[in-house]
Amino acid sequence: MSDLMPALIATLIGSVLIDGFANPRAPYFARRLIANWLIASTTLVPFGVFLAVSGDPIFASIFSLALHLLAVLASNAKNRMLGEPLLFTDLALIGAMFRHPQFYFTVLTKGQKAAGLIALAVLAIVLALLVRPDIQMAAYGSMIAGAGLVFTDLGLRIGGLRKIAQTPDIDRDSVSLGLVPTILFYWLRWRKDNRAPAIENPGTADNSTSKSDAEELDLVVIVQCESYADPVELFGDDKWGLRWLDASRRDAAQWGNLQVSGFGAYTMRTEYGVIFGRDEADLGFRLFDPYLTALDDVSLALPNKLRGERWHSMFVHPHDMRFYNRDQILPAAGFDDLVGEESFDAPTQDQGRYVTDASVADKIVKLAQETGAASLIYSVTIENHGPWAPHGDARAEHMVENYVKLVRAGDNMLGQLRKDIAALQKRALLVFFGDHRPSIPGASVPGGDRHTPYVILRFDRDGRIMPISNQRKDLTPAQLHEAIVAFVRGEVASDGREN
Repeated sequence: MSDLMPALIATLIGSVLIDGFANPRAPYFARRLIANWLIASTTLVPFGVFLAVSGDPIFASIFSLALHLLAVLASNAKNRMLGEPLLFTDLALIGAMFRHPQFYFTVLTKGQKAAGLIALAVLAIVLALLVRPDIQMAAYGSMIAGAGLVFTDLGLRIGGLRKIAQTPDIDRDSVSLGLVPTILFYWLRWRKDNRAPAIENPGTADNSTSKSDAEELDLVVIVQCESYADPVELFGDDKWGLRWLDASRRDAAQWGNLQVSGFGAYTMRTEYGVIFGRDEADLGFRLFDPYLTALDDVSLALPNKLRGERWHSMFVHPHDMRFYNRDQILPAAGFDDLVGEESFDAPTQDQGRYVTDASVADKIVKLAQETGAASLIYSVTIENHGPWAPHGDARAEHMVENYVKLVRAGDNMLGQLRKDIAALQKRALLVFFGDHRPSIPGASVPGGDRHTPYVILRFDRDGRIMPISNQRKDLTPAQLHEAIVAFVRGEVASDGREN
Protein backbone atom coordinates (compact mmCIF):
# COMPACT_ATOMS: atom_id res chain seq x y z
CA MET A 1 0.00 0.00 0.00
CA SER A 2 2.86 2.36 0.82
CA ASP A 3 4.14 1.98 -2.76
CA LEU A 4 0.89 3.01 -4.40
CA MET A 5 1.08 6.80 -4.23
CA PRO A 6 4.78 7.10 -5.23
CA ALA A 7 4.22 4.65 -8.09
CA LEU A 8 1.17 6.56 -9.28
CA ILE A 9 2.93 9.95 -9.18
CA ALA A 10 5.98 8.54 -10.97
CA THR A 11 3.72 7.04 -13.65
CA LEU A 12 1.90 10.32 -14.29
CA ILE A 13 5.14 12.29 -14.58
CA GLY A 14 6.76 9.59 -16.69
CA SER A 15 3.84 9.45 -19.11
CA VAL A 16 4.08 13.18 -19.82
CA LEU A 17 7.83 12.90 -20.37
CA ILE A 18 7.51 9.86 -22.64
CA ASP A 19 4.82 11.48 -24.78
CA GLY A 20 7.17 14.42 -25.26
CA PHE A 21 9.42 12.20 -27.38
CA ALA A 22 6.69 11.58 -29.98
CA ASN A 23 7.36 13.20 -33.38
CA PRO A 24 6.58 15.81 -34.57
CA ARG A 25 7.06 17.54 -31.26
CA ALA A 26 7.59 20.87 -29.55
CA PRO A 27 9.22 21.72 -26.20
CA TYR A 28 7.13 20.67 -23.20
CA PHE A 29 6.40 24.28 -22.21
CA ALA A 30 5.01 24.98 -25.70
CA ARG A 31 2.24 22.42 -25.37
CA ARG A 32 -1.28 23.24 -24.31
CA LEU A 33 -2.02 22.58 -20.63
CA ILE A 34 -4.95 20.40 -21.66
CA ALA A 35 -2.47 18.10 -23.41
CA ASN A 36 -0.67 17.20 -20.18
CA TRP A 37 -4.05 16.78 -18.45
CA LEU A 38 -5.15 14.23 -21.07
CA ILE A 39 -1.83 12.39 -21.10
CA ALA A 40 -2.00 11.96 -17.33
CA SER A 41 -5.70 11.09 -17.18
CA THR A 42 -5.49 8.45 -19.90
CA THR A 43 -2.48 6.93 -18.12
CA LEU A 44 -4.65 6.36 -15.06
CA VAL A 45 -6.70 3.83 -17.02
CA PRO A 46 -3.98 1.26 -17.84
CA PHE A 47 -2.34 1.89 -14.46
CA GLY A 48 -5.61 1.05 -12.72
CA VAL A 49 -6.19 -2.04 -14.85
CA PHE A 50 -2.67 -3.38 -14.32
CA LEU A 51 -2.94 -2.66 -10.60
CA ALA A 52 -6.26 -4.50 -10.34
CA VAL A 53 -4.87 -7.51 -12.20
CA SER A 54 -1.42 -7.71 -10.60
CA GLY A 55 -1.94 -6.29 -7.13
CA ASP A 56 1.47 -4.62 -7.44
CA PRO A 57 1.81 -0.81 -7.89
CA ILE A 58 5.38 -1.13 -9.23
CA PHE A 59 4.22 -3.64 -11.83
CA ALA A 60 1.34 -1.34 -12.80
CA SER A 61 3.70 1.62 -13.17
CA ILE A 62 6.27 -0.22 -15.27
CA PHE A 63 3.74 -1.75 -17.64
CA SER A 64 1.71 1.45 -18.03
CA LEU A 65 4.83 3.38 -18.99
CA ALA A 66 6.00 0.54 -21.24
CA LEU A 67 2.68 0.61 -23.08
CA HIS A 68 2.98 4.36 -23.62
CA LEU A 69 6.60 4.02 -24.73
CA LEU A 70 5.62 1.31 -27.22
CA ALA A 71 2.99 3.63 -28.72
CA VAL A 72 5.54 6.47 -29.03
CA LEU A 73 8.14 4.20 -30.65
CA ALA A 74 5.56 2.84 -33.11
CA SER A 75 4.40 6.36 -33.92
CA ASN A 76 7.93 7.62 -34.51
CA ALA A 77 8.71 4.66 -36.76
CA LYS A 78 5.55 5.32 -38.76
CA ASN A 79 6.30 9.04 -38.97
CA ARG A 80 9.80 8.31 -40.21
CA MET A 81 8.54 5.95 -42.94
CA LEU A 82 5.21 7.51 -43.94
CA GLY A 83 5.35 11.12 -42.77
CA GLU A 84 2.44 10.74 -40.34
CA PRO A 85 2.31 9.86 -36.63
CA LEU A 86 0.12 7.16 -35.20
CA LEU A 87 -3.59 7.84 -35.77
CA PHE A 88 -6.75 6.42 -34.25
CA THR A 89 -7.53 4.82 -37.61
CA ASP A 90 -4.40 2.67 -37.34
CA LEU A 91 -6.15 0.65 -34.63
CA ALA A 92 -8.44 -0.71 -37.34
CA LEU A 93 -5.41 -2.42 -38.90
CA ILE A 94 -4.42 -4.44 -35.83
CA GLY A 95 -6.36 -7.48 -36.99
CA ALA A 96 -4.91 -7.18 -40.49
CA MET A 97 -1.39 -7.18 -39.04
CA PHE A 98 -1.89 -10.73 -37.85
CA ARG A 99 -3.90 -11.93 -40.86
CA HIS A 100 -1.29 -10.55 -43.27
CA PRO A 101 2.02 -10.27 -41.36
CA GLN A 102 4.03 -10.06 -44.60
CA PHE A 103 2.80 -6.46 -45.02
CA TYR A 104 4.12 -5.34 -41.66
CA PHE A 105 6.65 -7.57 -39.93
CA THR A 106 8.91 -8.10 -42.95
CA VAL A 107 10.24 -4.57 -42.47
CA LEU A 108 11.93 -5.74 -39.27
CA THR A 109 15.50 -6.99 -39.26
CA LYS A 110 16.32 -10.43 -37.88
CA GLY A 111 17.80 -8.75 -34.81
CA GLN A 112 14.60 -6.79 -34.21
CA LYS A 113 12.48 -9.92 -34.56
CA ALA A 114 14.76 -11.79 -32.15
CA ALA A 115 14.57 -8.91 -29.67
CA GLY A 116 10.80 -8.99 -29.89
CA LEU A 117 10.66 -12.71 -29.13
CA ILE A 118 13.05 -12.26 -26.20
CA ALA A 119 10.91 -9.42 -24.88
CA LEU A 120 7.81 -11.61 -25.02
CA ALA A 121 9.62 -14.37 -23.13
CA VAL A 122 10.80 -11.91 -20.47
CA LEU A 123 7.27 -10.54 -20.21
CA ALA A 124 5.88 -14.01 -19.56
CA ILE A 125 8.46 -14.61 -16.82
CA VAL A 126 7.79 -11.23 -15.19
CA LEU A 127 4.05 -11.84 -15.23
CA ALA A 128 4.51 -15.23 -13.59
CA LEU A 129 6.73 -13.76 -10.86
CA LEU A 130 4.97 -10.49 -10.09
CA VAL A 131 1.26 -11.02 -10.62
CA ARG A 132 -0.28 -11.58 -7.20
CA PRO A 133 -3.95 -10.57 -7.31
CA ASP A 134 -5.14 -8.72 -4.21
CA ILE A 135 -8.73 -7.75 -3.44
CA GLN A 136 -7.79 -4.41 -1.90
CA MET A 137 -5.51 -3.47 -4.83
CA ALA A 138 -8.18 -4.63 -7.28
CA ALA A 139 -10.59 -2.17 -5.68
CA TYR A 140 -8.03 0.64 -5.78
CA GLY A 141 -7.19 -0.19 -9.38
CA SER A 142 -10.84 -0.11 -10.43
CA MET A 143 -11.31 3.28 -8.80
CA ILE A 144 -8.16 4.70 -10.41
CA ALA A 145 -9.16 3.44 -13.86
CA GLY A 146 -12.65 4.85 -13.40
CA ALA A 147 -11.22 8.20 -12.31
CA GLY A 148 -9.04 8.17 -15.42
CA LEU A 149 -12.08 7.77 -17.65
CA VAL A 150 -13.91 10.60 -15.86
CA PHE A 151 -10.94 12.99 -16.02
CA THR A 152 -10.33 12.11 -19.69
CA ASP A 153 -13.95 12.82 -20.55
CA LEU A 154 -13.74 16.13 -18.69
CA GLY A 155 -10.55 17.06 -20.52
CA LEU A 156 -12.13 16.31 -23.89
CA ARG A 157 -15.18 18.41 -23.01
CA ILE A 158 -12.94 21.32 -22.01
CA GLY A 159 -11.03 20.90 -25.26
CA GLY A 160 -14.30 20.92 -27.18
CA LEU A 161 -15.33 24.18 -25.56
CA ARG A 162 -11.96 25.66 -26.51
CA LYS A 163 -12.48 24.41 -30.08
CA ILE A 164 -9.25 22.42 -30.08
CA ALA A 165 -8.57 20.35 -33.22
CA GLN A 166 -11.74 21.44 -35.01
CA THR A 167 -10.22 20.70 -38.42
CA PRO A 168 -7.71 17.97 -39.29
CA ASP A 169 -4.09 19.16 -39.30
CA ILE A 170 -2.03 16.32 -37.95
CA ASP A 171 1.30 18.15 -37.89
CA ARG A 172 -0.13 21.18 -36.09
CA ASP A 173 -2.01 19.16 -33.51
CA SER A 174 0.76 16.64 -32.86
CA VAL A 175 3.09 19.52 -32.00
CA SER A 176 0.66 21.41 -29.78
CA LEU A 177 -1.05 18.43 -28.13
CA GLY A 178 1.23 15.41 -28.26
CA LEU A 179 0.52 11.85 -29.36
CA VAL A 180 -2.16 10.58 -26.99
CA PRO A 181 -4.30 13.77 -26.88
CA THR A 182 -4.22 14.04 -30.67
CA ILE A 183 -5.39 10.45 -31.04
CA LEU A 184 -8.21 11.12 -28.57
CA PHE A 185 -9.36 14.39 -30.11
CA TYR A 186 -9.23 13.04 -33.67
CA TRP A 187 -11.18 9.94 -32.68
CA LEU A 188 -13.80 12.11 -30.99
CA ARG A 189 -14.08 14.45 -33.98
CA TRP A 190 -14.31 11.45 -36.33
CA ARG A 191 -17.19 10.01 -34.31
CA LYS A 192 -19.04 13.32 -34.39
CA ASP A 193 -18.47 14.04 -38.07
CA ASN A 194 -21.65 14.23 -40.12
CA ARG A 195 -22.24 10.68 -41.38
CA ALA A 196 -25.38 11.43 -43.35
CA PRO A 197 -25.30 9.54 -46.65
CA ALA A 198 -23.94 11.73 -49.39
CA ILE A 199 -26.51 12.68 -52.01
CA GLU A 200 -25.28 12.83 -55.55
CA ASN A 201 -25.79 16.16 -57.28
CA PRO A 202 -28.69 15.63 -59.67
CA GLY A 203 -26.73 17.30 -62.43
CA THR A 204 -23.91 14.84 -61.95
CA ALA A 205 -26.29 11.90 -61.80
CA ASP A 206 -27.95 12.73 -65.10
CA ASN A 207 -27.45 9.82 -67.48
CA SER A 208 -29.18 11.47 -70.41
CA THR A 209 -26.07 12.73 -72.17
CA SER A 210 -26.58 12.00 -75.85
CA LYS A 211 -23.89 9.94 -77.51
CA SER A 212 -23.68 8.55 -80.97
CA ASP A 213 -23.14 4.82 -81.32
CA ALA A 214 -19.63 5.53 -82.54
CA GLU A 215 -18.75 7.31 -79.29
CA GLU A 216 -20.31 4.85 -76.84
CA LEU A 217 -17.76 2.82 -74.89
CA ASP A 218 -17.77 -0.97 -74.56
CA LEU A 219 -14.97 -1.33 -72.03
CA VAL A 220 -13.47 0.76 -69.23
CA VAL A 221 -10.34 -0.56 -67.53
CA ILE A 222 -9.05 1.30 -64.48
CA VAL A 223 -5.75 0.13 -62.99
CA GLN A 224 -4.55 1.31 -59.61
CA CYS A 225 -0.92 0.19 -59.76
CA GLU A 226 0.85 -0.45 -56.46
CA SER A 227 3.61 2.09 -55.67
CA TYR A 228 3.72 3.17 -59.32
CA ALA A 229 5.72 6.38 -59.64
CA ASP A 230 8.19 7.84 -62.12
CA PRO A 231 11.69 6.71 -61.03
CA VAL A 232 13.23 9.66 -62.88
CA GLU A 233 11.31 12.01 -60.58
CA LEU A 234 12.03 9.89 -57.51
CA PHE A 235 15.76 9.37 -57.96
CA GLY A 236 16.80 12.05 -60.46
CA ASP A 237 18.41 9.68 -62.95
CA ASP A 238 17.20 9.46 -66.56
CA LYS A 239 18.36 5.85 -66.85
CA TRP A 240 15.35 4.78 -64.77
CA GLY A 241 12.81 6.08 -67.33
CA LEU A 242 9.64 4.02 -67.90
CA ARG A 243 9.09 3.22 -71.56
CA TRP A 244 5.33 2.72 -71.53
CA LEU A 245 4.61 5.62 -69.21
CA ASP A 246 6.49 7.94 -71.56
CA ALA A 247 4.68 6.52 -74.60
CA SER A 248 1.28 6.76 -72.91
CA ARG A 249 1.85 10.36 -71.92
CA ARG A 250 2.42 11.12 -75.59
CA ASP A 251 -0.65 9.17 -76.72
CA ALA A 252 -3.03 9.99 -73.87
CA ALA A 253 -6.32 11.79 -74.19
CA GLN A 254 -5.42 13.19 -70.78
CA TRP A 255 -2.50 12.76 -68.41
CA GLY A 256 -0.76 14.44 -65.51
CA ASN A 257 0.09 14.16 -61.84
CA LEU A 258 -2.32 12.50 -59.44
CA GLN A 259 -2.21 14.49 -56.21
CA VAL A 260 -2.50 11.67 -53.68
CA SER A 261 -2.31 12.45 -49.96
CA GLY A 262 -0.59 9.31 -48.74
CA PHE A 263 3.11 8.55 -48.91
CA GLY A 264 4.42 4.99 -48.82
CA ALA A 265 0.99 3.59 -47.85
CA TYR A 266 -2.70 4.44 -47.61
CA THR A 267 -3.74 2.91 -50.90
CA MET A 268 -7.34 3.07 -49.64
CA ARG A 269 -7.30 6.88 -49.68
CA THR A 270 -6.50 6.98 -53.39
CA GLU A 271 -8.85 4.09 -54.13
CA TYR A 272 -11.70 5.74 -52.26
CA GLY A 273 -11.21 9.02 -54.11
CA VAL A 274 -11.27 7.41 -57.55
CA ILE A 275 -14.19 5.07 -56.84
CA PHE A 276 -16.37 7.37 -54.73
CA GLY A 277 -15.38 10.76 -56.12
CA ARG A 278 -15.21 12.69 -52.84
CA ASP A 279 -12.29 15.03 -52.20
CA GLU A 280 -10.55 14.78 -48.85
CA ALA A 281 -11.47 18.39 -48.08
CA ASP A 282 -15.10 17.23 -47.89
CA LEU A 283 -14.39 14.30 -45.58
CA GLY A 284 -13.20 16.07 -42.44
CA PHE A 285 -11.66 13.60 -40.00
CA ARG A 286 -12.82 10.71 -42.20
CA LEU A 287 -10.00 11.43 -44.62
CA PHE A 288 -7.44 9.32 -42.74
CA ASP A 289 -9.27 6.08 -43.55
CA PRO A 290 -12.37 6.82 -45.63
CA TYR A 291 -13.11 3.11 -46.01
CA LEU A 292 -14.17 2.96 -42.35
CA THR A 293 -17.30 4.92 -43.30
CA ALA A 294 -17.49 4.27 -47.04
CA LEU A 295 -20.85 2.50 -46.75
CA ASP A 296 -22.33 5.95 -46.18
CA ASP A 297 -21.18 7.03 -49.65
CA VAL A 298 -22.02 4.08 -51.89
CA SER A 299 -24.56 6.10 -53.89
CA LEU A 300 -21.64 8.16 -55.22
CA ALA A 301 -19.54 5.18 -56.33
CA LEU A 302 -18.56 4.91 -59.97
CA PRO A 303 -20.38 1.59 -60.63
CA ASN A 304 -23.58 2.92 -59.04
CA LYS A 305 -23.37 6.06 -61.16
CA LEU A 306 -23.34 3.82 -64.23
CA ARG A 307 -25.89 1.31 -62.94
CA GLY A 308 -28.70 2.98 -64.88
CA GLU A 309 -26.74 2.46 -68.07
CA ARG A 310 -25.53 -0.85 -69.50
CA TRP A 311 -22.47 -1.67 -67.44
CA HIS A 312 -21.28 -4.84 -65.72
CA SER A 313 -18.77 -3.82 -63.04
CA MET A 314 -15.93 -5.97 -61.70
CA PHE A 315 -13.28 -5.34 -59.05
CA VAL A 316 -10.05 -7.29 -59.53
CA HIS A 317 -7.48 -7.56 -56.73
CA PRO A 318 -5.27 -10.61 -56.04
CA HIS A 319 -5.57 -10.29 -52.27
CA ASP A 320 -7.96 -10.96 -49.40
CA MET A 321 -11.09 -8.91 -50.07
CA ARG A 322 -11.72 -8.60 -46.33
CA PHE A 323 -8.89 -6.07 -46.24
CA TYR A 324 -10.48 -2.62 -45.69
CA ASN A 325 -13.83 -4.49 -45.65
CA ARG A 326 -13.86 -4.46 -49.43
CA ASP A 327 -16.00 -7.62 -49.39
CA GLN A 328 -18.84 -5.61 -47.83
CA ILE A 329 -18.27 -2.13 -49.25
CA LEU A 330 -17.65 -2.84 -52.92
CA PRO A 331 -20.82 -4.87 -53.65
CA ALA A 332 -22.82 -2.04 -52.05
CA ALA A 333 -20.87 0.37 -54.27
CA GLY A 334 -22.26 -1.41 -57.32
CA PHE A 335 -19.56 -3.93 -58.26
CA ASP A 336 -21.26 -7.04 -59.62
CA ASP A 337 -18.24 -9.32 -59.17
CA LEU A 338 -15.22 -9.32 -56.86
CA VAL A 339 -12.30 -11.19 -58.38
CA GLY A 340 -9.94 -11.89 -55.47
CA GLU A 341 -6.90 -13.97 -54.62
CA GLU A 342 -8.76 -17.25 -55.07
CA SER A 343 -9.01 -16.48 -58.81
CA PHE A 344 -5.22 -16.38 -59.25
CA ASP A 345 -2.52 -19.01 -59.10
CA ALA A 346 -0.09 -18.53 -56.24
CA PRO A 347 3.16 -16.89 -57.42
CA THR A 348 6.11 -19.18 -57.98
CA GLN A 349 9.27 -18.78 -55.93
CA ASP A 350 11.06 -16.87 -58.69
CA GLN A 351 8.07 -14.50 -59.13
CA GLY A 352 8.25 -13.14 -55.59
CA ARG A 353 5.77 -12.90 -52.73
CA TYR A 354 2.80 -11.50 -54.62
CA VAL A 355 0.75 -12.19 -57.74
CA THR A 356 2.47 -10.52 -60.68
CA ASP A 357 1.15 -7.52 -62.55
CA ALA A 358 1.34 -9.56 -65.76
CA SER A 359 -1.06 -12.12 -64.25
CA VAL A 360 -3.46 -9.36 -63.29
CA ALA A 361 -3.32 -7.95 -66.82
CA ASP A 362 -4.10 -11.41 -68.23
CA LYS A 363 -7.08 -11.69 -65.90
CA ILE A 364 -8.39 -8.25 -66.91
CA VAL A 365 -8.24 -9.09 -70.60
CA LYS A 366 -9.86 -12.49 -70.05
CA LEU A 367 -12.74 -10.90 -68.16
CA ALA A 368 -13.16 -8.30 -70.88
CA GLN A 369 -13.34 -11.05 -73.51
CA GLU A 370 -15.83 -13.19 -71.59
CA THR A 371 -18.28 -10.46 -70.60
CA GLY A 372 -20.87 -9.71 -73.25
CA ALA A 373 -22.11 -6.49 -71.70
CA ALA A 374 -20.19 -3.27 -71.51
CA SER A 375 -17.56 -3.85 -68.82
CA LEU A 376 -16.14 -1.65 -66.09
CA ILE A 377 -13.07 -3.36 -64.61
CA TYR A 378 -11.34 -1.70 -61.67
CA SER A 379 -8.11 -3.45 -60.74
CA VAL A 380 -5.70 -2.98 -57.84
CA THR A 381 -2.27 -4.59 -58.27
CA ILE A 382 0.04 -5.85 -55.54
CA GLU A 383 3.35 -7.05 -57.06
CA ASN A 384 5.23 -3.85 -56.20
CA HIS A 385 4.20 -3.83 -52.54
CA GLY A 386 7.18 -3.08 -50.30
CA PRO A 387 9.41 -3.53 -48.48
CA TRP A 388 11.99 -3.78 -51.25
CA ALA A 389 14.70 -5.35 -49.09
CA PRO A 390 14.14 -9.03 -48.26
CA HIS A 391 15.43 -8.74 -44.69
CA GLY A 392 14.83 -5.10 -43.88
CA ASP A 393 18.51 -4.17 -43.62
CA ALA A 394 19.63 -3.67 -47.24
CA ARG A 395 21.40 -0.57 -48.46
CA ALA A 396 19.34 2.15 -50.14
CA GLU A 397 20.97 1.36 -53.49
CA HIS A 398 19.81 -2.24 -53.24
CA MET A 399 16.24 -1.24 -52.39
CA VAL A 400 16.15 1.25 -55.28
CA GLU A 401 17.24 -1.48 -57.70
CA ASN A 402 14.54 -3.82 -56.39
CA TYR A 403 11.93 -1.08 -56.61
CA VAL A 404 12.86 -0.15 -60.17
CA LYS A 405 12.67 -3.81 -61.19
CA LEU A 406 9.14 -4.06 -59.83
CA VAL A 407 7.92 -0.66 -61.04
CA ARG A 408 9.04 -1.71 -64.52
CA ALA A 409 6.82 -4.77 -64.13
CA GLY A 410 3.96 -2.34 -63.54
CA ASP A 411 5.04 -0.32 -66.56
CA ASN A 412 5.13 -3.48 -68.67
CA MET A 413 1.58 -4.13 -67.50
CA LEU A 414 0.61 -0.76 -68.95
CA GLY A 415 2.23 -1.75 -72.24
CA GLN A 416 0.60 -5.19 -72.17
CA LEU A 417 -2.85 -3.68 -71.62
CA ARG A 418 -2.34 -1.19 -74.45
CA LYS A 419 -1.66 -4.06 -76.85
CA ASP A 420 -4.27 -6.50 -75.55
CA ILE A 421 -7.09 -3.95 -75.32
CA ALA A 422 -6.31 -2.84 -78.86
CA ALA A 423 -6.54 -6.48 -79.97
CA LEU A 424 -10.04 -6.77 -78.46
CA GLN A 425 -11.25 -4.18 -80.99
CA LYS A 426 -13.65 -2.63 -78.53
CA ARG A 427 -14.35 1.03 -77.93
CA ALA A 428 -12.37 1.27 -74.74
CA LEU A 429 -10.97 3.58 -72.11
CA LEU A 430 -7.79 2.67 -70.20
CA VAL A 431 -7.01 4.60 -67.02
CA PHE A 432 -3.69 3.79 -65.33
CA PHE A 433 -2.26 5.44 -62.20
CA GLY A 434 -0.14 4.92 -59.10
CA ASP A 435 -1.70 4.74 -55.64
CA HIS A 436 1.23 6.35 -53.79
CA ARG A 437 4.99 6.78 -53.92
CA PRO A 438 7.28 4.19 -52.31
CA SER A 439 8.92 4.77 -48.94
CA ILE A 440 12.59 3.81 -49.32
CA PRO A 441 14.87 4.96 -46.48
CA GLY A 442 17.68 7.08 -47.82
CA ALA A 443 16.18 7.33 -51.31
CA SER A 444 12.46 8.15 -51.27
CA VAL A 445 11.39 9.71 -47.98
CA PRO A 446 8.38 11.74 -46.79
CA GLY A 447 8.44 15.49 -46.70
CA GLY A 448 8.49 16.39 -50.40
CA ASP A 449 6.28 15.76 -53.42
CA ARG A 450 3.72 12.98 -53.15
CA HIS A 451 2.15 12.87 -56.61
CA THR A 452 2.09 9.83 -58.87
CA PRO A 453 1.45 9.68 -62.65
CA TYR A 454 -1.83 8.94 -64.37
CA VAL A 455 -2.77 8.46 -68.04
CA ILE A 456 -6.13 8.10 -69.82
CA LEU A 457 -6.08 6.36 -73.21
CA ARG A 458 -9.09 6.12 -75.57
CA PHE A 459 -9.35 3.29 -78.14
CA ASP A 460 -11.67 3.04 -81.14
CA ARG A 461 -13.35 -0.16 -82.34
CA ASP A 462 -10.37 -0.93 -84.60
CA GLY A 463 -7.94 -0.89 -81.67
CA ARG A 464 -6.39 2.45 -82.54
CA ILE A 465 -5.69 5.05 -79.89
CA MET A 466 -7.99 7.90 -80.81
CA PRO A 467 -6.52 11.28 -81.77
CA ILE A 468 -7.98 13.19 -78.84
CA SER A 469 -6.20 16.36 -77.78
CA ASN A 470 -3.26 15.45 -75.56
CA GLN A 471 -4.11 17.40 -72.41
CA ARG A 472 -2.10 17.64 -69.21
CA LYS A 473 -4.25 18.13 -66.12
CA ASP A 474 -3.03 17.57 -62.59
CA LEU A 475 -5.90 16.05 -60.60
CA THR A 476 -6.87 14.76 -57.19
CA PRO A 477 -8.21 11.18 -57.09
CA ALA A 478 -11.75 12.56 -56.80
CA GLN A 479 -11.19 14.74 -59.87
CA LEU A 480 -9.93 11.68 -61.75
CA HIS A 481 -13.24 10.03 -60.86
CA GLU A 482 -15.09 12.95 -62.47
CA ALA A 483 -12.84 12.78 -65.54
CA ILE A 484 -13.64 9.08 -65.97
CA VAL A 485 -17.37 9.78 -65.69
CA ALA A 486 -17.06 12.52 -68.31
CA PHE A 487 -15.30 10.18 -70.76
CA VAL A 488 -17.78 7.35 -70.18
CA ARG A 489 -20.80 9.61 -70.71
CA GLY A 490 -19.38 11.14 -73.85
CA GLU A 491 -18.91 14.55 -72.30
CA VAL A 492 -15.40 14.80 -73.79
CA ALA A 493 -15.32 15.34 -77.55
CA SER A 494 -12.69 13.98 -79.92
CA ASP A 495 -10.76 17.22 -79.64
CA GLY A 496 -10.57 16.86 -75.84
CA ARG A 497 -13.11 19.58 -75.09
CA GLU A 498 -16.14 19.05 -72.91
CA ASN A 499 -19.42 18.65 -74.79
